[in-house]
Amino acid sequence: MTNEQYQEAVDWLFVQAPNYQIDGQKAYKPGLDNITKLCEFFGNPQEKIKCIHIGGTNGKGSSSNMLASVLQESGYKVGLYNSPHLIDFTERIKVNCKNCDKEFVFNFIQKLKNLPEDIRPSFFEFTTIMAFEYFYQKNVDFAIIEVGLGGRLDSTNIIKPLISAITNVQLDHQNILGDTIEEIAAEKAGIIKTHIPIISGDENEVVKNIIKNKAEDENATFVDATLLKTDLKSDLKGNYQAKNIKVVLSLIEELKKLNFTISDENIEKGLLNVYQNTGFIGRWFEFSKNPLIICDTGHNQAGLEYVFAQLNSIDKHKHIILGFVNDKKIDEVMKILPENSEFYFTKPAIHRGRHPEEYENLLIAAKISYKIFNSVQEAYLSAKEQSTNEEMIFIGGSNFVVGEFLEKNLEIYK
Repeated sequence: MTNEQYQEAVDWLFVQAPNYQIDGQKAYKPGLDNITKLCEFFGNPQEKIKCIHIGGTNGKGSSSNMLASVLQESGYKVGLYNSPHLIDFTERIKVNCKNCDKEFVFNFIQKLKNLPEDIRPSFFEFTTIMAFEYFYQKNVDFAIIEVGLGGRLDSTNIIKPLISAITNVQLDHQNILGDTIEEIAAEKAGIIKTHIPIISGDENEVVKNIIKNKAEDENATFVDATLLKTDLKSDLKGNYQAKNIKVVLSLIEELKKLNFTISDENIEKGLLNVYQNTGFIGRWFEFSKNPLIICDTGHNQAGLEYVFAQLNSIDKHKHIILGFVNDKKIDEVMKILPENSEFYFTKPAIHRGRHPEEYENLLIAAKISYKIFNSVQEAYLSAKEQSTNEEMIFIGGSNFVVGEFLEKNLEIYK
């Protein structure tokens, strides 16, 4: 298999299957019928691996990678399924920091091309069964599975995990999951299963009670991670990681109850070596110190509030590069933009990307200093030219903005 053949196969996957990452709501295929047929076709590999299920609006990726790092420090072989990828498709499926083998991806896609007529999966269903099969073939000790969207009807919800977690519930994807926190919480609580412990990381009593009530209905142990006190830190530097660390520590305590060996030293080292152990980047990622360049993929209102609050705490003039997809409520974002900043708005290079010219009236009304660019790289080069080493550059607003930036510039970082 050549690199060209691999890329052609991945391109086929993106084109053939509805893809929420590219097409948005019309690609969302709720329900477990398709993934059930797909898993049966491949011999139900998800039933042959030990899974940990992590859902929530924000913090799923950070929590799953921190947990993977701790488990790797404990000597376990860990599969990790995250989405979306930032640069290459194989980032979605990892075993002990190593991206999924391209040869496996290529060969598996050939099998997907020959599925029976009655199975018509979405892009995410394709990648989910690919992850299950890869983890089974690699004989992992744990497979940490991140929910794609929602919970109850998400294709990852076919698993019967050892333990589950919901990091938090915020308003996001309302066009699919519901208009209120209560509706979204109920969807995310759909991952709770009979007799399987559930960790809750949300401080909102309304959300907490919805998760707790669902746990009681399922005779599942409910663990409130927010009650945990800890001074442990991670090399993932966003201030919001303090909440995710509590979720991870609660997951670890439940795993210990199942007689898995994880020492305090494993926990401390695992939390401090997430990037080294899993290759996880994109969450308050320090691309450069001089000048300070930070990337963060926070993209919904709650995520951006955390990120912008941390930016406001940094006493530097800021050059902020932002881009959004079509379903983001940009008028709400305008109300929380960081102070003492120059703004560079751009369009993410995907079909759902929104060009800043479409919302320039909001930029004018916000009375901010801004420029508009056709690409992330153009915006970055302009910000770099305009900034000094005493100032800082921030890149965010979307996974796709950060992904584009890293794809163009990560080799320089390495």
